[in-house]
Order: sequence, then C-alpha cells, then structure tokens
Amino acid sequence: MNHILPDYYLSEATWFYLSLLLTLAVFFRFDRIASLRNLDLLLLLSISPGLLFLSDHPILGNIWLFVGTGLLVIRMSVDCFFQRRPRGEQNLNSFGMAFLCISIFAFFMVRVFTEKPAAETIQTVKQADSLLSMEDVTVAQEQKIPEAGPTARLLAAPVVPLSSAVSQASFDSATLAARIMAILAHAFVIVGLIIMGKVHFADTQLGLAMALLYLLLPCTAYDVSKANHVLPAALLVWAFVTYRQPILSGIFMGLACGAMFFPVFLLPLWASFYWKNGLKRFVLSGSVVGVVLLGSLVLTSVDRFSFTQQTIGSIDWSVLKFQGGQQMPGFWSAYDTAYRIPVFVGFVLLIACLTYWPRKKNLGHLMSHTTAIIIATLLWYPQQGSVYLLWYLPMLLMVVFRPRLLYTTQGQDVDRNQESGEKPISRLQDSVNIVRHTSQ
Repeated sequence: MNHILPDYYLSEATWFYLSLLLTLAVFFRFDRIASLRNLDLLLLLSISPGLLFLSDHPILGNIWLFVGTGLLVIRMSVDCFFQRRPRGEQNLNSFGMAFLCISIFAFFMVRVFTEKPAAETIQTVKQADSLLSMEDVTVAQEQKIPEAGPTARLLAAPVVPLSSAVSQASFDSATLAARIMAILAHAFVIVGLIIMGKVHFADTQLGLAMALLYLLLPCTAYDVSKANHVLPAALLVWAFVTYRQPILSGIFMGLACGAMFFPVFLLPLWASFYWKNGLKRFVLSGSVVGVVLLGSLVLTSVDRFSFTQQTIGSIDWSVLKFQGGQQMPGFWSAYDTAYRIPVFVGFVLLIACLTYWPRKKNLGHLMSHTTAIIIATLLWYPQQGSVYLLWYLPMLLMVVFRPRLLYTTQGQDVDRNQESGEKPISRLQDSVNIVRHTSQ
C-alpha cells in the first residue's frame, strides 16, 4: 500500500477500532437494543480483543479466546430454541453494502500482494508443484510440521502454472501462487455467502450482509493470507449452498475433510440429516472424492512405503496426543494437557447429542450444530486452539442472519426438487411453507 499511498500504515489495533465502528453502524439494531441480533454481534466483536492481546499478553489473550469460544459453543448449541427470528433490516441498503464489500475486498487484495504470504500456504504451493511434476515429496514432508491435507495441493495445482506464466524473473512464482490462493479462497467464501442468502434465505440483502460482516471482522484481516485455514470453511459453505443436491454436497464435504482434519467430526451430523433421503448419494460422492485424493498421493510416491508415509503424514496426529511439550503456543501450553481429556470427552458427547437430537433436522439445525461442533473443536485443539476463527466464521454468520427455516426438514425438499426438476423454492413458496408448518 505504500506504493499507492506514501506513509500508509494500518495496525491491527487501528483496524479493530475502525471495523468495530463500521460493524456497529451497519448491523447494530439501535431501535431494538434487546435483540438476538445484537447479542450475536456483541459476541462476535468480543472475540477480537483476545487476538490483540496475544502479542503482548499471550496468557490473557488465550484465556480471553478460550472463554469467548466456549460462549459461542453454548450459543450455537441452543440456537434451535430461538424460534422467533423477526426480520431485521440492516442500517445500509444493498447497494451500500455491495460497495463496502468491493472496497474492503480490494484493500485485502492489496494487503495480500504487499505482505509476505503465510509459510504454510507457500508449502502447499510447493507440494502442488511436486504433484504436477510427479516428484516424490516423502522426505520434504518428514521435515515439516503437518499442515493442510491433499485437497489444498490438489486445488492449488491449477494456480501454479498460471503464476509461473505471469511471473517475471524478479518475482517468485511460489509467492504469487500463494497470494492468488488466498484471494480465491476468500472470494469463494464471499460468493458462497451471497448465494446462500439469495437461494436459501430468499433475500439477497442477507447474503450481502453476511459477506460484508465477514470482511469487516478483524480476524479476517489478521489472517487474510492464511489460505489453508480459509479453504475448509469455504468448502463447507458450498456444502450448505448445494445441500439440496446430496451428490454435490458430498463432494464439497469430502474435499473439506481432505483439506483439514476437523470436518471429519461433522460426518455423523450430516449423515443423520440425509438419513431418510440422499444418504447413499452423499456417502458415495464423498467416497469418490476420497479415492481421488488418495490418487493424488500416488502421483507423488515412488513406492508403496512412500505412499504410506505420505498418507499418514497428511494427517496431523499430534492434535490427538494428550501429552506435554506442545511446540506451538496456545491455551493448553500453560496447563497440563491431561486436562484436555475431559474437554475432549465432552466434545464427543456434544457430537453425539447434536447428531441424535432432534431426530428431524432442518437446515437451521444443520447450520447451528455444524458450527457448534467446529467451534468446540478449538476448545481441545492444542496448537493455538481458539485462534483459528476462520474455521467457523462463515458458518457462524449464516446462523446469525438466517430466518426461520422450518420447511427444510430432513432432506424432504432435496428429493422433491431433484425428482421434479424444479428450481429452488422461491420467496413466496418459502412464506407459504413457513405459515403451513407454523399452523401445524
């Protein structure tokens, strides 16, 4: 940005205050202070100070984030009890929100291209390059900390030749590819949120509101270059966008599981949602994706031992070790990791409860329960834990802005739309279905 505006500098604290004022001006309901929207907004904004404390006061910052994460788990777990969800207009019209989205995204692009990309993103690009050249990466994989799974390198493969073609001799192609990956990952999330609002919430303004708040929150700006942490959330957003097509939803869920470990814990919940209709298609498409991802590992293996090592090394097994001596800072670095065991047991019980109850789930249950499970993962995750807000932020925004979705029960509209060839339910049909289920 210094090349465009001399002496321009925007610190993390300054961005926090600016985003705080903009968020309150656009989304806070001043006409109804005691509302669920304001409560959710305050919970979201209360997380950001913990990120600022991490640099100077890491213990306070980790405790702050841990407590805030726990409150969000409780909020998402009880979301189904908030049946009254009155429509709340934003304090800015659709054109104004679209203008802010484009402007902030442009600032993010400048920041991505002027700052050094995240080391793990560059590592993913190098693995994608090895995938294209079919080089063995077993030795290189043993020398690094386990990062993203095979999905990241597979999706980064088309970006590597493009960056090599446009890069100059003085410009590192791996750095350019890492920057392009970060921009595309955020764009994937933004477009998915807008489509989610237009198609499933029957309101484009809600989609723009979700996209704008995603861009405004400080955690997005702080980790704008960490494409590996944005990618699984982006794939999960599109799994929700395509939830009426179990095959497409299974493909996105399979890719998300291959991008990072935490979407695997969502599989029982999603299987219970498709239990009566679409489960076979959902499982089959996800399994095909798993076979393709394993096939990508074959291309970078010289023998069976190399393939086994890459398969095992693509999973970060250290998160399941309840032992001391964690290398990365986080909440559990200051405490005996044995205390993680009851937290992990509670996490497993939470998955079981949210999977079984309620038996008939609608889209609202699926969104809130998915978000609760992802956020609860960070409570026992040993490596920085609650810092990874981008894992769940897009899904959390969908829960915050969603209307009543009583008609989307247990995939019943999935088969109806597929068999009849109908388009997604319109806004008028949404209202009729909601009134019908309410009267029942």
